[in-house]
Amino acid sequence: MKKIILSLFVAACTLTSNAQIKTPAPSPSQKIEQEVGLTDVTLEYSRPGMRGRTIFGDLVPFNEVWRTGANANTKITFSTDVTIDGQELKKGTYALYTKPGKESWDVIFYADATNWGNPEKWDETKVAAQTKATVQTMPVKIETFTMMFDDITNSSAVLGVLWENTYVGLKFETPTEAMVAKQINATMSGPSANDYFASASYYLEAGKDIKKAQTWIDKAVEMTSDAPKFYILRKQSLIHAKAGDKKGAIKAAKESLKYSEKAGNAGYVKMNKASLKEWGAM
Repeated sequence: MKKIILSLFVAACTLTSNAQIKTPAPSPSQKIEQEVGLTDVTLEYSRPGMRGRTIFGDLVPFNEVWRTGANANTKITFSTDVTIDGQELKKGTYALYTKPGKESWDVIFYADATNWGNPEKWDETKVAAQTKATVQTMPVKIETFTMMFDDITNSSAVLGVLWENTYVGLKFETPTEAMVAKQINATMSGPSANDYFASASYYLEAGKDIKKAQTWIDKAVEMTSDAPKFYILRKQSLIHAKAGDKKGAIKAAKESLKYSEKAGNAGYVKMNKASLKEWGAM
């Protein structure tokens, strides 16, 4: 009898452990990825439903901090710095909290985005930005809590929140103009020192036109003269040596040795000393 009971108990436990039935989440999660100009914005939140309940002023009390959704705090991530109501918000991930009111909402970007719901203890030092957004009453009811990006331009968008018969929109701006201008200036001003260095290095290693490599590496050294780079000077010495300019090679190697010693780079110190010895300069 004991064996039968034990067998039934083991069978019941086995059935229980295998009965991992997946059911729909009451507040399903959503992840939205949106490009705004040259900024990537990612929004992650959970979507509760009305289910016959009165939402604002009841389920979600007025003038109290709300997670802006369900389950874990709503998270928003910006790949660049953005501007919200004249306030600079650094790139990164933030928890998005709100304080709903009848006529306006406080919208809060909180630096700690790891909370389940509201923080156990609110820390004002973690408020990265805070502003107000005006409530607009809609003629229809939205059953499921919804967030979206709309009014998208090259340099701005509106983060919209809809639920019940309420809409709240918050505009944010991205640094698209400055980012494009920086790229244009860099392109129009021609290749950078790193571009010349990389091209010269490739030509040296690939055994291509050494005179062209010499021109490029000299340009890279000239462009970094305010802050000499020992590794660029080292490459200059090798290219000049291969081009038959021993005097130029020795000069570059001595400069590379000086700056590699200053930087404490033992590897380059050793290589430069070996080359100078080989070229009869030590």
